Parts: sequence; C-alpha cells; structure tokens
Amino acid sequence: MRMQSIQEESKTAAVFYSRLIAKMAVTALVDEAVLTPKPGLVDAATTGSHQDMNIETLLTSAYALQPTFTQIALYSQGKQPSQTLREEIARIGREGEQIMYAATHGVNTHKGAIWALGLLASATAVCGIQASPASIAEAAGQIARYADRFCPLHSSNGLRVKKQYGVKGAAGEAQQGFPHVIHIGLPALHKARKLGIHETLARIDTLVTLIANLDDTCILHRAGPAVLEEVKMAASNVLEAGGVATLMGKQRLEALDHMLLSSNASPGGSADLLAAVLFLDRISLFKES
Repeated sequence: MRMQSIQEESKTAAVFYSRLIAKMAVTALVDEAVLTPKPGLVDAATTGSHQDMNIETLLTSAYALQPTFTQIALYSQGKQPSQTLREEIARIGREGEQIMYAATHGVNTHKGAIWALGLLASATAVCGIQASPASIAEAAGQIARYADRFCPLHSSNGLRVKKQYGVKGAAGEAQQGFPHVIHIGLPALHKARKLGIHETLARIDTLVTLIANLDDTCILHRAGPAVLEEVKMAASNVLEAGGVATLMGKQRLEALDHMLLSSNASPGGSADLLAAVLFLDRISLFKES
C-alpha cells in the first residue's frame, strides 16, 4: 500500500513539473512574440517582413503548443539522453507541428521553436528543474546528437541553406549544446539587467546581440550571405552605440529594421534562440525563488 502511495506521489509530481516546464516554454514564446520593437520580425506593432502572420497568429500558435511541451517533458521525466528519448520527443514534436499548422491555418510560426524548446524542455525534465541553464543545454545537446531514424526524408529551407552555405543551422546549434544561448544570449541579458536597463530594452538588446553573432539561416534563405553579413554588422552597430536604451542605438535599430524589411529578410533563427534564452532564464529564476 505504501509503495502504491509513493508511486502515485511520484506520478503526480512528474505531471506537475511537466506542466510547469511546458508553461515556461509557452511563456517564453509569448514573451518573444510580444517584445516590441523587433527588427524584421512580427511584434505587437507590425508584421515585419512577414505577410502571412501577425501577433495574433503567433500567440494562437504559442498557446496551442502547450500540450506538446507537456508531453515532451512528461515522457522525459526520469530518463537519460538516448536514441529512444530522441526519437520519441521528435515524434511528439512532429505532432506538435501539425497542431501548430491547424491553429495557424497552415502558417509556419514556430517550427524552429518546437525543435529548440522541445529539446530544452526534455533536457529540463531529464536534469531536473533545479539544474543550471548550462547543464540543461548540455543535456539537450546530448539528446540532439542522437540521430532520428524516423525523421521524414524531405528537404527544408534550413537544410538547403546549410548545404549551400556550410552553416550549422538549428540542428548544429542544438547538437553543440546551444552555444549562442549559453555564451552569448544569456550573458547579454544578464549584463543589461546589471546595468539597470529596462527589461524590455534588455531583451531587445539580447535579440540584437544574437542577430550580430548568428549565421541566421532564415536570413540566408530569404536574402543570401551578403545581406546576412550586412545585417550582422548593422546589429553590431546598435550594440556599439550602447544598445537600444540610447538615442543612437534606437536610431541604428530602426536602420537595421529598414535593412531587413527592404531585403524581405527576417532573423527568425535569432528569434527562436531568444525564446530559448528566455526559457532558460525563467528556469534559473524559478530555481532561485
């Protein structure tokens, strides 16, 4: 009887933490979506370089994905990185993509985010919610390095860009343990906070920092390598001016936005990594609370 009680308590705890992890993942997507202004991206004010979606589309998609992240976290509870874990969360993620498409009437709003946050949600369940962002990202990398033998064999924009330009893309970022998240995004966010910068501006500066450092396959797909380098330089110029909390930084952010819009380019990969930064940041804040 006691053993049954312990098992029930363990199951209840697993469900609770899985739902909590999923809620944090969705909150990260919502926080990324409503962050305004974002250069070239959908935000609360504009649709950026996207003609097929707006802020309502993004929010609908984000909330629709909560059951997907819950399932990923719940399956991952008590497990270690393995081939089986990799393939099962990939299967759940593909089902999540179909949920996303149904919610958005066929618009790809969060396919990249399902990949990144799905891995991080799984890794959080594996490591425990008290784990450090670095430990979670490393576990996510271990999971991502297993091949998914059941992945449909069809090409994607990201895969074509990776082959054409030799960049690592979302898969490489994950397999290496999300270095742009751990070593660039999170430090930028924490630095801005220490300087007393308003949270919204701190998050925008974090996004700009990611844009300045990432070979964003979304930009490469839409506009090519020359525009990517121009965008990265323009983002660096925002930071060199002191970030968007300064008048010059704000003006340079507007110039960056204009550059992206005129090229019909969108830093979607950077946006996905910003959501990953916000997710891991929220996990660390929960640990401290």
